[in-house]
Order: sequence, then structure tokens, then C-alpha cells
Amino acid sequence: MATTYKSLSATDVASTKTLLNESIPITGSIVSGTYSEGNIKNYSHQMFQSVYDYPYLSSSANHIFDVSFGFSATSNLSGGSPTHVAVAKKINMYNQFAQLLVGYDATGSILKFDQDGDLTGGTKHTELYFMAFSRLLVKDEIKKGSFQLSLGTGSSTTPFSGIKTLYDAGAATEYRVNSPAGEYGLLYSNPGGIGAPVGLLYYQAGIVAFTASVFDLGSFSGSFPRPAALSGSTIQQLSDVLRQRIYNIQFNNTTELNSTIYFCRANHNEFNYSSNPTYLSSSKMVIKNTSTDAPVSYITTVGLYSADNELLAVAKLSEPLKKDPTNELTIRVRLDY
Repeated sequence: MATTYKSLSATDVASTKTLLNESIPITGSIVSGTYSEGNIKNYSHQMFQSVYDYPYLSSSANHIFDVSFGFSATSNLSGGSPTHVAVAKKINMYNQFAQLLVGYDATGSILKFDQDGDLTGGTKHTELYFMAFSRLLVKDEIKKGSFQLSLGTGSSTTPFSGIKTLYDAGAATEYRVNSPAGEYGLLYSNPGGIGAPVGLLYYQAGIVAFTASVFDLGSFSGSFPRPAALSGSTIQQLSDVLRQRIYNIQFNNTTELNSTIYFCRANHNEFNYSSNPTYLSSSKMVIKNTSTDAPVSYITTVGLYSADNELLAVAKLSEPLKKDPTNELTIRVRLDY
């Protein structure tokens, strides 16, 4: 009977990592409310808005992303004028994202979003829109260099008469690693990465933050997104107008698939006897016609055991493999996680 175990050496084990990418397109007709405002969930706190691919009360609805707006306490929009609305909420949203994505300085103060990402000084982003994508879409992370966000920059009556697209240009080889939330890239308003960055994209967190200055303020005949509207409107109102200017969003997500491969080798003199109790009858091998016949077995299952012989994993073969003293087998067992 096959009652012994065979130890695996270091040369019998190999590890691999595979990155699987999936294209994610989000059209403006889904998020802008063209089909139905039932896709949009508002909350009584009015600090952010949730977007779904179907009416959110439907059992088949999937959460796509949340959208919000915030500014720093040092922003010019945080003044005490009576026309300023929800100042505390906007500051809280900015600080909440900043402490998550940027972190704290040596004094314990929350750092501001840095335009070029070096955090050593220079220009700061003090008024930002935030879009936090769901894990359902992002998976493990957004693929670097694949992100595009197209926004309408026309008037309030014809928002898509002009289109501006934000790119994480060059991020495949040029990205930042000084965020507590992981790696992030800079957003530019052109595919060549020329000019000053207009936002930040956090790949593992699935969060994009971009400044209101991406809009050509002079081209607006309406009230958005002029500073008066940014300070005089609630976060919900600003989220509504921003959503209605989203023309298209596209990126590739990434799923990291780690694998350990075990090469289970059965030499010619090993595993020629079955562990099936029906292999024997009255202390005789039932598959032998005569006692001088060579032993033979059919391998159907491979078990991986711990050092103290506890079964950890089982692999089933697609068909039985014949094993006798005249052949040797190497069975490749792959564990994905």
C-alpha cells in the first residue's frame, strides 16, 4: 500500500507572479444621469455622492465610484463670507483624503496634495475633486499609463462643445512611491505629459484627485466652475455638475495572480502501489494475474501535506496516469492565490 510521503526539495518548488489586465470603459451616459438619476445615490450628510451602473435600489446594481469635492483650510475659498456654503464639510473631505493619500509631516500636521509629488515644497493643490473607484473595477490596482478622464469644458448649456482629457502620461516608468496609500502618478491635460500636472492618480487606492483649474474658466457662460460656484454650492451640487461633464473614463485594471508550482516527481521505483483499499483482497493484489507480475497503479490525485503530515491541498488529475516500475512521472501542481 502507498502509505509513505515524499518530501519536496527547494528545487521542486517555483514561484511566479502574473499580472492580468482588464479594460474598463465608463461612458458619460451612465454617470451623468442620461439614462436615469436613479443611478445616483445621495446621502443626507451631502459629503459625497455614489454612482451605480443601474438604479441603486436594483439588486443587480454595481457600485462604480464615489465623487466629492474639498479644499484646504488655507484655500481662498475657505473664507467666512456668507455666500460660502458647507465650508467645514469641504475642508473635512480634503483633510480626509489628504491624511489617507499624502500623510502627515513631522509635527503631525496633515500634508497638502503636492502638484509634482515631491512633498518638499512648491505648488500645492488646495481645491480638488475626488473620484474613488470601487474595488470591483480597480481590482488590485489601476494599470500605470492607462488612465484617461475626458471632461466637457463648454458652457453650462452645451458642456461637451469642448473636451479636455486628463492622462497619467509617462506613469508606466515615472511614478511616485512616497504615499502611505501606495504608488501614484501625475495627471496631465495632454498625452505627452507636458506642462504643469493638474491632478494625482493613486493606483492601488483607486482614487483620482484633480484640480478645478483643468476647466478653462473663461469659456464658461454659466456659473460652474467659477470660484463663486465652488464656494457657494454644496458638495452634492458640485458633484452633480461634475458628473454631467464627464464624457468618458477609461483605464485598465490589474489583478495580481501569485502562483506556487510544485513539481511532484514519481521515480520508477516509487508510487507503484495504490492507496485504494480495493487494491488488495485477502492480502493479494487484485490487479495481478500471477504473483510474479510487476506492480502497477493509476495516479488520480496528488496531496500536498505539511511538515507534520497534515493534508493542506488536493489536486485532481484530468485522467488517471498509469505508473509501474518501467516509467517515471512528473506532475505539476499549481496553487494560485
